[in-house]
Amino acid sequence: MARQVLDALGQHGITDDVVRVVDHDVKPGVEIDMGDGDAWPSIRQQLLAADILLVATPTWVGHMSSVAQRVVERLDAEISETDDEGRSVISGKVAVVGNEDGAHMITADLMQALDDVGFSLPAQRATYWNGEAMHGTDCNDLDETPDAVASTTATLAANAAHLARLPKSSPYPSAS
Repeated sequence: MARQVLDALGQHGITDDVVRVVDHDVKPGVEIDMGDGDAWPSIRQQLLAADILLVATPTWVGHMSSVAQRVVERLDAEISETDDEGRSVISGKVAVVGNEDGAHMITADLMQALDDVGFSLPAQRATYWNGEAMHGTDCNDLDETPDAVASTTATLAANAAHLARLPKSSPYPSAS
């Protein structure tokens, strides 16, 4: 699903750089740098350079993965990080969510956390696939993407690309 979202964003001129946090040693905590061996500072630099953040997570026991939760915890440090105008350093960045199952609770939790640290959230900012309850079919096993999912993904991409362009021409006001 994440690749589908990135491909849809590409249709709006958005380029992507994929970081699978699960492949990095991101230490637990709520600081920008949790010390020796922490991979978060370099991931954070990529995040700060990006206009759009896509958070993609599987659902484990009805919740986002522990890796996605760790990202949320590390983003907590951004609440106190401001630019020279007093704005959050995340201000003007757009966040969208993609996941497969249990979507509404996960999306609500992620979006509240992303909003708290300063991300802008476009309309229809999440896409997901819910199959039959208690099934064993993954979205990657489908022969084709269901029309409703494809349409939602296309709308998410169009709205996110649009919103990501706005702060460049009209930044958020300073905090002072």
